[in-house]
Amino acid sequence: MTSPSGSTPSEAEAFLAVHPEIEAFDIVLTDANGVGRGKIIRRHELAALYENGRHLPISILGLDIVGEDVHETGLIWDQGDGDLRAWPIPGTLVPLHGTNPPRGQVLMSMYLLDSTPMTSDPRHALRRQVDAFAARGLHPAGAFELEFFLLDRERDADGRVQPARAVLDGRASGKTEVYSVDHLHGMEPLFSDIYKAAAEQGIPAETVISEYAPGQYELTLNYRADIMRAADDLTMLKRLVRMQARRHGVTACFMAKPIERYAGSGMHLHVSMLDEAGRNVFAEETEGTWKPALLHALGGLSHTMAESMLVFAPHANSWRRFVAQSYAPVAPTWGVNNRSVALRVPAGSVKARRIEHRPSGVDANPYLVAATVLAGIAKGMDEKLDAGPETTGNGYEETAAAAGSMPADWLSAIKAAETSAFLATALGQDMHRTFTAVKRAEYLRVARTVSELDYHLYLHEV
Repeated sequence: MTSPSGSTPSEAEAFLAVHPEIEAFDIVLTDANGVGRGKIIRRHELAALYENGRHLPISILGLDIVGEDVHETGLIWDQGDGDLRAWPIPGTLVPLHGTNPPRGQVLMSMYLLDSTPMTSDPRHALRRQVDAFAARGLHPAGAFELEFFLLDRERDADGRVQPARAVLDGRASGKTEVYSVDHLHGMEPLFSDIYKAAAEQGIPAETVISEYAPGQYELTLNYRADIMRAADDLTMLKRLVRMQARRHGVTACFMAKPIERYAGSGMHLHVSMLDEAGRNVFAEETEGTWKPALLHALGGLSHTMAESMLVFAPHANSWRRFVAQSYAPVAPTWGVNNRSVALRVPAGSVKARRIEHRPSGVDANPYLVAATVLAGIAKGMDEKLDAGPETTGNGYEETAAAAGSMPADWLSAIKAAETSAFLATALGQDMHRTFTAVKRAEYLRVARTVSELDYHLYLHEV
């Protein structure tokens, strides 16, 4: 069969020849929540995977965060829980560093049995937007930033998570050691393995910093001319960070807000637009004299942000991150070289002019985030939307009157997303239905759960 993803058996053959030591492969399909689901296959099965794809149940794409069926997606019994065919994504067949016995990994994408895209697959949602820009003669480029916590395996005396001790010497620190280079030295063995793993997988992992909370770190990724590959980079980087952290005895945490008194973790997306000649259409002729394409892109993103927030903050915990003066945006504002806004135009070379989209938490699905951001940019450029005045100074003091206010909480975001014609267009009807149904089911799960906080507040008081 011919792979609709563009993968070829020769890729598998070449990989096996170079890596005779690898015994098995993780085949990974990314669901609406960004969770990797699939199988581990043996070495001798890899050739068949590239020749014929692999049957996987359609229900994989209709699961909630804990892996339970969400019947409202229409992907479970409405479809008889039948099999579709998953195919490898070209360029994602890679070794997994440090595994014993040695294993590899390949990302997968789902197709119908007639080889047309299965449109509840998040990666296809992004592909639709990329293809729509290609039809205009434009090509989105970008990179994600990855913020995360490294946590101790043991909870503290109150049952709360706590920052991991240094893997080098076991030293503990409860300080916000932001940008401390010496603090990074304590995690040097872990980050060394992360960089080795990233290099083996072709992931352009670059700078690491100690972020604005005890146990919080950030890894940056080099810019890609292909935003599809940028989203693949982030997906693969999260998997390898989690794996390498576990091997060093600590837990990599990608919750948006794991510790209530500290800053949460974002997943900022830097995005620009290249024409057919590779020129950046956001780059101004004279520095500071903004191009209409950039301003209209900012306008589209600000005007669609409220109804898109469920994509950027998809979980109950996501909404604990949005606190004033916490480096998480609370209104659809924009500014230049300003980290108090949602849409930042970073300082730097005119040639590298781009938008830093800051609302997303690290718990968001990078494919859906990128698809929604591109759709917002397209809407702004098509309709010549005005982003409003630039925010200077403290963006937390500004209101969102010009472009509509952000949802106040998770349920408000779910309701806004469910009724959003823009989001249905951005994600596609099937992905929109699947995603919002999953989020509604997860909300109901949380709403009916009796938590420790309930006992703390009410057990002896009412």
